[in-house]
Amino acid sequence: MTVARLARDAVRVQVPATSANLGPGFDALGIALDIVDDIDVRATTGLTHVTVTGSGAGTLPEGENHLVVRAIRAALDHVGAPQAGLELRCHNRIPHGRGLGSSAAAVVGGLVAARGLVSEPEALDDATILALADEFEGHPDNAAPAIQGGATVAWMEPGGPRAARLEVGPHVRPTVLVPPGELLTGKARAVLPRQVAHGDAAFNAGRAALLVLALAQRPDLLLPATEDRLHQSQRAVVMEESLRVIATLRELGLPAVVSGAGPSVLVLSRADDAQVAAFARHGWQVHTPAVAVQGATVSPVPGG
Repeated sequence: MTVARLARDAVRVQVPATSANLGPGFDALGIALDIVDDIDVRATTGLTHVTVTGSGAGTLPEGENHLVVRAIRAALDHVGAPQAGLELRCHNRIPHGRGLGSSAAAVVGGLVAARGLVSEPEALDDATILALADEFEGHPDNAAPAIQGGATVAWMEPGGPRAARLEVGPHVRPTVLVPPGELLTGKARAVLPRQVAHGDAAFNAGRAALLVLALAQRPDLLLPATEDRLHQSQRAVVMEESLRVIATLRELGLPAVVSGAGPSVLVLSRADDAQVAAFARHGWQVHTPAVAVQGATVSPVPGG
């Protein structure tokens, strides 16, 4: 095992939101969105303390149980680096509990922070960070775009998770619709059936393949390419309003899907001003982020 040392005591990490599945690509496809969390990490000789502003402020753990801290600990253990007290300042722009990869961002942010702290950052390369993130998340579809940026396809091999970037054309201009209420990922996954019909599996395989082409160069195919039979309608019991919104938008020709486990809605094109105003009146937040071409980044803090 690599035995690393701490090369610096302060780093800053920026990590994007992500949306997984994109309709038919269940647990495989994902895209990074330019809604970014900032994490400042400082190694200290004192006790660990986390300060959170933005989403989750006042509700998240402020010590060793914070997800970013747990990820840093796991990464330092992996490379044999010494542990230390940690002072974290997290400014969260990614909404929590809305299907936009907030937990994956925290995990990847912590792992990448550890990369910035140690003297052998190559021991925490992207493949290693993906594998460590998968141990936290249980599936790599959000972690992959959080690490690599852009759109990704992730899959499992006997040796662990793998991921590759997909081409995304300039016609992909996301709109994210965020409802007021949260939904735990575990609750959203619990309503899915253990088995699916062969015809539905074949349908989704075809649509997922079509989506790779649509993302790259065929805007005219985004609507049919985002059709799904494996998980979205099955989740109506826990996100009925989101599914109604998706049905309405798709009838208007917009490629709308559940974002990750929901309840947010991702549209892979821009909604018009009237549609945005209608959602705002009903308490939904509307974001129009670019596709984040860069995944998590780490930089030294001056003086650290």
